[in-house]
Amino acid sequence: MKPDPPAGDPPAADADAAKDVPAPADPPPVQTEEPSPPAEVPAAEAAQGAPPPGDEASTEMPPEADTAAPTSATEDAPVMSSEALPASDGAASERPPEEETPPPPPIPTPMPRQVPVPSRPAPPQPEVPMERSKHDLVDKMPYLFVRVVRARGLPARAQPHVRVAAGGRHACTREARRGAFFEWDQTFAFARDPTTDSPGPTLEVSVWDLPPDADVSIADDRSFLGGLCFDTADVHARDPPDGPLATQWYRLEGGRRLAGADLMVATWAGTQADEAFAEAWKADSPASSSSSAAAASRAKVYVSPKLWLLRLTVIEAQDTLTAAPPRDAGIAVRGTLGFQTLKTRTTVVNRNGGPAWNEDLVFVAAEPFIDDDCFVISLEVRHGKEAFPVGSASISLAAIERRVDDRKVASKWLDLLPSDEAMRKVGKRAAMHMHGGRLHVRVCLDGGYHVADEPPYASSDFRPSARQLWRQPVGILELGIVGCKGLLPMRTADGKGCTDAYAVAKYGPKWARTRTIADSFDPAWNEQYTWPVYDPCTVLTVGVFDDPLPSLSPDGGKDAVCSRPMGKVRIRLSTLENGRVYRGTYPLILMLPTGAKRMGDVELAVRFATSGTVLDVLHMYGQPALPAMHHLRPIPAASRDALRLAAARISAAHLARAEPPLRREVSTWMLDAAEPRGEV
Repeated sequence: MKPDPPAGDPPAADADAAKDVPAPADPPPVQTEEPSPPAEVPAAEAAQGAPPPGDEASTEMPPEADTAAPTSATEDAPVMSSEALPASDGAASERPPEEETPPPPPIPTPMPRQVPVPSRPAPPQPEVPMERSKHDLVDKMPYLFVRVVRARGLPARAQPHVRVAAGGRHACTREARRGAFFEWDQTFAFARDPTTDSPGPTLEVSVWDLPPDADVSIADDRSFLGGLCFDTADVHARDPPDGPLATQWYRLEGGRRLAGADLMVATWAGTQADEAFAEAWKADSPASSSSSAAAASRAKVYVSPKLWLLRLTVIEAQDTLTAAPPRDAGIAVRGTLGFQTLKTRTTVVNRNGGPAWNEDLVFVAAEPFIDDDCFVISLEVRHGKEAFPVGSASISLAAIERRVDDRKVASKWLDLLPSDEAMRKVGKRAAMHMHGGRLHVRVCLDGGYHVADEPPYASSDFRPSARQLWRQPVGILELGIVGCKGLLPMRTADGKGCTDAYAVAKYGPKWARTRTIADSFDPAWNEQYTWPVYDPCTVLTVGVFDDPLPSLSPDGGKDAVCSRPMGKVRIRLSTLENGRVYRGTYPLILMLPTGAKRMGDVELAVRFATSGTVLDVLHMYGQPALPAMHHLRPIPAASRDALRLAAARISAAHLARAEPPLRREVSTWMLDAAEPRGEV
């Protein structure tokens, strides 16, 4: 007799039926749990009766499934339907015999319902790197911009100008350029103050058939060609990096001489970060009728020229003289490059052999080189205090070989020809019979050296001249020139003291000049500039100057156009923390013959952010500041100061040729190459 099967086991018939049912497919990899077998259902639930088959077929997933990886409803549906049929058959076989009911009619497989998933918060959006504002270190200064482009429909013989007025201030365009239209293309900027409704509720743009800066209050009505009126509250606001606002034609109203004239104008509200701000007319700029004077007061960025060391190695000379020189005469070689003149030592002339020197002469040359830039080498005989040139040769700077290491450059023999100076001193006939001979030299441009135009204690750059030897930048230096407080009057105009101040910042080859603010002892520039940093052991220099251009009189003399320094500040980058903003006020100290004097205070904001890791920055501190050529073949100590002063003079001359120029007295004083001029 076989023992009865356990109560939890299904009957044999049910087991055979289960075998006929095809086995369910393997679950997807994300499904890690299966429904519990029917034998594990608690007895209390079995005694209460099983739920209807339809409800059992839609049994919800266990709570653990909610915490698993989320899947779509279409992936869960086939898995749940394949498990629902075996679970309902097993539950029906567990009913007691006394509660058996006739088997229900076959029910079609129900559609599985979706499992309710609790709502979850949306995943946070990936943090988009915010673009750093161009003026995030300084205060934003709101301005109302007006751009006047052109006009059409005006009388052909008119000489019109446009007058822009807002908040009691007005500005006039220059004379129009005649063509298909009357062209001006000028931009005006009026300072805005929302708290005081400045520059006013309305903006007036009018066209007058009068010369610029004419008094329109007494003008005839026939001179008025029409005007426009804008509500400043409805002006569109523009923030970079938005593109420039499109100009639009407006119909002029109020003019009696014409009908149908149009003016192309654009108005918008912006800040000093606007691209049009640098070239725009500003109410706080010096008033001057000269366009060149107005351009000289705008903010500009200048770049110093690339400087090279020109090395001349004088080896020997041959066949220099055909006649015997005096006994005490000597011979020397002179090199001339622009204002730089160097000569070798004077050696005694030997009758049997040529003189030999084996001496180096080092000059400073500025790139780019053109064919007209020549390096002149001359041979001269010195007798007492007089020097008689024998001959000379010139070499184009563009044809001189460049090197980046200490390899030897091929030497060459130069044929010396009688120079013009020799003809003047000894006569043309004697110079024709003078034989200059040949000179054995070695000339090259040394790109492995750093040509310094600043003093060593305030150097802002140590890179060599050759670009292939430069390191990668280690960070970014950002400077915000906020303004000055309590400046002293630098001169007298109309019976009162005034100061028209501007600031100049210098780091590496880049110079930044702020705009000139007229007649203010507390000027506010709020301008920001950026430099790449190649060495953290460098110094940033900021100087403040007085611009005398507005008070220049026709008979003011030469000293009237000299910018007078008011003091400078030097900030060493190695003392700044990475990414920290330093904003503070620094005193402006000027050394005068009577002693040091405080000229006021300047407010600056500085941030130095490194682009590498801390180890990269520490590695930079362990490297020598100067390039390797300064240690392999050092420059003589007696020549270093002369080379620095020559480099500063070349940089000052290059910046003075810019338009508008950066004056020589400004650059030389910033480079400590000249003493400040003028008294307070």
